[in-house]
Amino acid sequence: MPGTDTSAARPFGRRLLHRLGRPSTGAAVVWVPLAAVVCGLFTGASASRAAWETSRPQPDRAEAGAVLTMAFPGHDLGEIDTPPALFVVYGHALRPGTVKTLVLGDGGEYQESATSAAAVGAPPVPAEQIVAVARDRLTDAGWTVYDPPVAEGISCADKVCATPLAITDTTLVARRGDTILNASISSQTTADASYLAVELHRAPPPLVVPAGVLGTLLGAVAGWWVFGWASRRSAPRGGAVGVLLGVAVALWWLPVLLAVPSLLRHHRGEPHPAWHPFWEWLGQPAASLLFLVGAVCALLGLGLAAVPRRER
Repeated sequence: MPGTDTSAARPFGRRLLHRLGRPSTGAAVVWVPLAAVVCGLFTGASASRAAWETSRPQPDRAEAGAVLTMAFPGHDLGEIDTPPALFVVYGHALRPGTVKTLVLGDGGEYQESATSAAAVGAPPVPAEQIVAVARDRLTDAGWTVYDPPVAEGISCADKVCATPLAITDTTLVARRGDTILNASISSQTTADASYLAVELHRAPPPLVVPAGVLGTLLGAVAGWWVFGWASRRSAPRGGAVGVLLGVAVALWWLPVLLAVPSLLRHHRGEPHPAWHPFWEWLGQPAASLLFLVGAVCALLGLGLAAVPRRER
């Protein structure tokens, strides 16, 4: 009948879908789901980073010294360096002065810290023997030891490399509990280079995975609602809203498409007791400049979409 409100006659599911950000037709059918997914990924990465704060501090000198003495007896590893924070940029804790470093191309240097030590000079015994002894002692102490990959290279005894020497570099990885050991053993014989470098760091704490999953789901729902709402208001603005939000989605997805294949090849090429942090799979903060430019485009688009419509 004329004048009858038919909204109540709609199925409840359709009305709920309309309220929760159903995208408009056209290109929005593609970019709104992409925007929702990438928002979920970024939210999940932020939640997992917050969950990292439940981790134990990195091993102190006493803990590291006990492990190094057990695994590498007879090697002078010198002074043990302890990190200033759980995550560092070029070995320093994150602070306002390092923001420019993260944004302008060096964001990949933001990574988990480690307690480290190194032995300098020619190895007192063959590198193969160092690896074999360390594997046996770590296994006996309850560590899970992974098969060590060996890389071959060339070392030069002088600047002009008149006498190149073949060397090997072996990577030894082991884990016990929430502690991971990474050791690099080289057969080099240069007096001022290290033949043994060891790092100890913590594995991701248990809350990282559930926090990342929950953050991803909540972020995806919020992204679907917000960007779906904005897409329905883009037509009266001549498509400007859709263009801005489409550019934002493209800038957010580009680092993801580049980072995921690279990290998969990296994980297949080396043993990993723990996966790289969630945000590195999204190309962050290495591509933080693209993320920020995309965020500016998204805010402009959402702001334009929020402008009240002029009624005819």
